[in-house]
Amino acid sequence: MMWSDPAVLRGRTHYARVMEGWVDNTHGDAFTHTVRLSDDDRAVEVAVVALPSPTYEIRDGRCRALAGAIAPEVVEGVGRLAGTAMVGGLTRRVAEATGAGEGAGLVLDAIVEIARLARQVAKLPRERAERAAGGDAWECWQLDTTGWSDLPNSCFTYSDAGRALFGTRTIATPMRPDLYSPRAGQHRVFERSKVARLERVAGRLRLFHSMHDNVHGFEVTYEIDLASGRIVRAEHLTPKLPYMGICTEPQRKISAMLGETVDGGLRKRIQAHLGGPTGCAQLYDLTADLLTLLS
Repeated sequence: MMWSDPAVLRGRTHYARVMEGWVDNTHGDAFTHTVRLSDDDRAVEVAVVALPSPTYEIRDGRCRALAGAIAPEVVEGVGRLAGTAMVGGLTRRVAEATGAGEGAGLVLDAIVEIARLARQVAKLPRERAERAAGGDAWECWQLDTTGWSDLPNSCFTYSDAGRALFGTRTIATPMRPDLYSPRAGQHRVFERSKVARLERVAGRLRLFHSMHDNVHGFEVTYEIDLASGRIVRAEHLTPKLPYMGICTEPQRKISAMLGETVDGGLRKRIQAHLGGPTGCAQLYDLTADLLTLLS
């Protein structure tokens, strides 16, 4: 295939995007999710007050331009998201509210990151959340499926096959009570940092995406041969996983990416390779986000 440079690489040899996100327990029934997202051209901060699972409904939103050109209508549009649920259709609703002005794509991506943060914290009764205090993986898994209604079959860990592994091997978890029932007014209940990089290296395009937070550690690397447009390197490190011993199982699926052609259909094909009830939702998201940067 004929390879063409991604828009973010035109006129440069490398591109980087950095995300910092955190969750504050600011309301009795809602959280404040904040994301700062920056790249080589601009930076934004988006904060959303939203209800927890199952609705993930936005109560209030605001956006600040931190650097570069961000159209005023894009900034103002975030405030019009009140009442929007951060579920299927969110991308369309954000696009309608913010328009297509300068920086709209970065603001949309920040809100997607906020939707992901919202699925990392819950508001269960404190006495129930305390079951996670001893690091009992089975207790935490049950709290997960109670606190987040959209988890069942979202990945291997929350499938029947994943559940069946409890009691058959050692399973370790970093989950803690505050993720299920944070203290009143608690700041930075959950924190996440991500770095995405694209760079040309000796006839290849190297893609890197890392994510580190309270319960995850991912560092994903792909390399694309520029002559053929095929993925010739696909590997990652996972120093931290929610359930070490279960979440480790689907990580080997990254090898299915080797030899894939990077074309317009790859984002759909990776659902079968990396996602669904046999895959890993985080590995899928990190890969999908890199492919989006290639457009």
